[in-house]
Formats: sequence, structure tokens, C-alpha cells
Amino acid sequence: METDCLILGIETSCDETSAAGVKDGKQILSNIIHSQIPVHRRFGGVVPEIASRNHIVKINEVVDSALKEADVTFADISAIGVTAGPGLVGALLVGVAFAKAAAYAAKKPLIAVHHIEAHICANYLSSNLCPPFICLVASGGHTHLVYAEDYDKYEIIGRTRDDAAGEAFDKVARAIGLPYPGGVEIEKLAKDGNADAYVFPAAMKNDTDFSFSGLKSAVLNFINSTKMNGEQFSRPNLAASFQKTVAETLVSKAISACMQKNCKKIALAGGVSANGEIRRLMKQAAESKGIEFFVPPTVLCTDNAAMIAERAFFSFIKGKFAGLELNAYPNIEMGAL
Repeated sequence: METDCLILGIETSCDETSAAGVKDGKQILSNIIHSQIPVHRRFGGVVPEIASRNHIVKINEVVDSALKEADVTFADISAIGVTAGPGLVGALLVGVAFAKAAAYAAKKPLIAVHHIEAHICANYLSSNLCPPFICLVASGGHTHLVYAEDYDKYEIIGRTRDDAAGEAFDKVARAIGLPYPGGVEIEKLAKDGNADAYVFPAAMKNDTDFSFSGLKSAVLNFINSTKMNGEQFSRPNLAASFQKTVAETLVSKAISACMQKNCKKIALAGGVSANGEIRRLMKQAAESKGIEFFVPPTVLCTDNAAMIAERAFFSFIKGKFAGLELNAYPNIEMGAL
């Protein structure tokens, strides 16, 4: 599918300011990511207004660095792809405004990219995966089970009805005194724990949708009741038990979706898919069912502009461009851009 094109991707949906150059939908020439984690850590999570202001401060520098590392200029760019949603509206607006201005000044096509679709497309940059396949997209703000029928055709099989998996990780981490982002810290702590020490409920076992608010509440109630009774609990054991419940829930539903669709390929995407236990259990479950398993490297799991450029590539080859009236859409559905 080579077209001799170079896409500049721009990502500002949450707390990463990122720009990347991707050639022919496969070769990453640059992928610059500026994380705001140190800024937001003292607040225990992302503060939208602070995130927006930091994007404004960093976006010019990040884009310049991406172009320099790729050894190209705007004249060499075929099109500019930008995350238009979903995400934090103020953060999204920074990237969209920059992309529109750059596209207008450089006389380049503008491509609107859906953030969740881009996470799925991150797999194409690191493997020979091609549709159709099932993809589990798990991040701080989203938990989706998606059937990728084609490169730009998706069917949502299931989604979270309340807290996303990453959100549950962050809230439980905060409750046991771990810093933001919670997923990484819980995984570290869980390495020293017994995952069978505590039993927590997994909601909606026989449904394709997800619910993690009940699990989060069960953990918080356990912590509070233990303290009220003057008892102690093991933080490593709690972290491991909670992580196991989340991982088993995600894996079982994803494998069930594969069976439902008679699909022999499954992929992970999103920040939570960087979790080692989830990767291990998914690989194990997939192999036991004869399903081929795909997952991007960690740098392509978290928010990054290479995945944005990759998703934009498939719009580019179909001539699907956006106008300068493009806005930010914080809650837009897949397939709507």
C-alpha cells in the first residue's frame, strides 16, 4: 500500500503533546512526545486547564523537533493529521488550531483523526497485522471492544458503561497512596504481591460491555472497612488482586468477542495495554484458542502522534480531508470523522 506520502501527525487529546512523521503508513521517521505527567502528578490526575496551557507552550517546539528528526520541512509533508476527538476539549482545540493554521499556511490537506481508531492503527506500525481482527482498546478514558472489519471500518462490540480500566487503576492507586499515573505504579507494586490474596467482584461477566466502578468501589470499601476495624492489609497483595481482576475481565471478554466473530486475530491498544500482566494473560488465552496475538511496543500504546499519522494515512489514500471549519469533538463516536 505504498503511496510515497509523508504524514505529519499531531496529538494533544489529553496530557501528551506529540508530533510525528510517518512515511507510507509504515515507517516512523520521528515520534516526539512531551509528557505532562510531572506537572499533573501533584494533583493526582490530569487537570484539563493546566493540560491545555501546557500544550500551547510546547506544541511549536514539539512539531519543530519532529520535523527536524525526520529531516523534512513542511514542503515535504503530504498532509497533516490531527486528533479531533475524543478527549479533553481544551487540549484538543490546541492541536486542531495548530494543525489548521499549519495546513493553511503550507497549503497541505488537513485530516481529522479519531483518537480510538488511531490507537487501533498503532498495531500496523509494529506488525504485519491486517483486518479483520478484534481489538481491545483500554486506556485512562476508554475501554472498547472493537471489530476492525477494514482499515477504516469499525464495529463497537462492547464498551465501558462507567469507569474506564485506566481510570479504575488511577483511583485505586490513589486510595493506597500511589502516585499518578496509577497503572504503572500498581503493576510495580503487584510484582511483590499474591494475586489470590483478596477476591474482588468482576461485573457483567456474561456481557460484552464493561463496568469497573463496582470493582473500584469494592476495593475502596475493603480498604475503609479494614481501617475501621483496626486491621492491616497488604498493599502488594491488594494491588496484585485488583490487577488480576481487571486483567481477567478484559481478557475473557476480548477472547469471547473473537469467538463470537469467528476471528483468529486479536490485538491490544491504548495505555493500559502496556500492562505486563494483561499482555501475558491475553497472549496465553489467545494461544490456547489458536488466535494470533498482536500488541504494539509500549511507546505506541500510550498517546502518541505516530498512531495519529498512521490513521490519517488511510484517510489520505481515500482522499478524505477536513476543511478549515474543523472543530474539536470531545465525545465523538468512532466512524464519525
